[in-house]
Amino acid sequence: MTQSNAWLHRGVSEIFPDQADSDNPAESLDKLLATTNRPLRVKLGIDPTGTDIHLGHSIPVRKLRAFQDAGHIAVLIIGDFTARIGDPTGKSEVRRQLTEEMVAQNAKNYLNQVDPILDFDTPGRLEVRYNSEWLSKLDLAKILELLSTMTVGQMLAKEGFSERYEQENPIFLHEFLYPLMQGYDSVAVEADVELGGTDQKFNIAVGRDLQRHFGLKPQFGVLMPILLGTDGVQKMSKSLGNYVGLSADPLPMYSRLEKIPDHLLERYFELLTDFPLDKLPENPRDRQKLLALEIVSQYHGEEAAKQAQQAALSLVQGSKTDTTAVPEFSLSNIQFPAKLSYILSASGLCQSNSDARRQIQGSAVRLDGDRVTQVDISFDDPAQLYDRVLQVGKNKFVRLVK
Repeated sequence: MTQSNAWLHRGVSEIFPDQADSDNPAESLDKLLATTNRPLRVKLGIDPTGTDIHLGHSIPVRKLRAFQDAGHIAVLIIGDFTARIGDPTGKSEVRRQLTEEMVAQNAKNYLNQVDPILDFDTPGRLEVRYNSEWLSKLDLAKILELLSTMTVGQMLAKEGFSERYEQENPIFLHEFLYPLMQGYDSVAVEADVELGGTDQKFNIAVGRDLQRHFGLKPQFGVLMPILLGTDGVQKMSKSLGNYVGLSADPLPMYSRLEKIPDHLLERYFELLTDFPLDKLPENPRDRQKLLALEIVSQYHGEEAAKQAQQAALSLVQGSKTDTTAVPEFSLSNIQFPAKLSYILSASGLCQSNSDARRQIQGSAVRLDGDRVTQVDISFDDPAQLYDRVLQVGKNKFVRLVK
């Protein structure tokens, strides 16, 4: 299967092993792609530990689609079993374990949200697998075999574990099983390639080790960078409020994207679009609007993206120039913890706290396109709301800022 592999390297931080660090000087993914006579099996695992996916999560999914378009087989693993443990990577404390019902609903939401990205229609190009298929069947003998492939020292070298150990924060034994189970996924599906963020290198390497242990050829790892959020400082995260959700409505999605800081624009184009980087507009404002149009078009279609752009323009109050898509409301004078009903009243979106409560009860309030259903919902930290769009009805919007 000879092909140009330029698409492979766009937005990629590392491919391992390569010729420099491999025991086999000829071993490289580029060489394999150029010479293989069969479609490769390309694995991406998603643990449905929450209800929504944001643009940061979409990066490896987009790379999985690129492999599909190049003629390879995408193996999307829904970690319905591993989600009950939760990936300990980067966590300072043990993660809350989820029920089977919670995981099943989250998995359904995730698949709906990645549907615009992946090719679900071409026969033979996508396998959706649930890792409970094999992990729930492991007996104690097999679990002990998995545990025997790693030492406690190797586990404690994993990012997150080492910090927690030094700080004397508890590490539970079931957490040690997570990278082994994720690695065993690669054995079960016979992956040739595994995709993930740069924080997943340890887990992907464990998969390589386990494949060797079970007599399979070790997979290649393709790592992509972690996306900085809309604040331009910290990684995109729902808890920090600096994210853009894939399920957001067109207008809130457009509004947030056209405010991306200038220094992030090229990286966002590289990681989140297929737009040629050598054809980007020179003017940062033009880049912002183009970025918003490109991404909203991916998830809602070109017509909806253009309508969102026009709606954003119409929301500019008292200005004939497109300097900001949505009026801003500063949270600096709000004392936290604060109820959303109070913020609705203070921002002028509602006439009073009681009016705000009525609007929430009437399903008229949205936050970043997601309908608010809890009348007494409150927020402990203003950072949870920074750069998010608060909406009442169809025509009242504010962007919440510092």
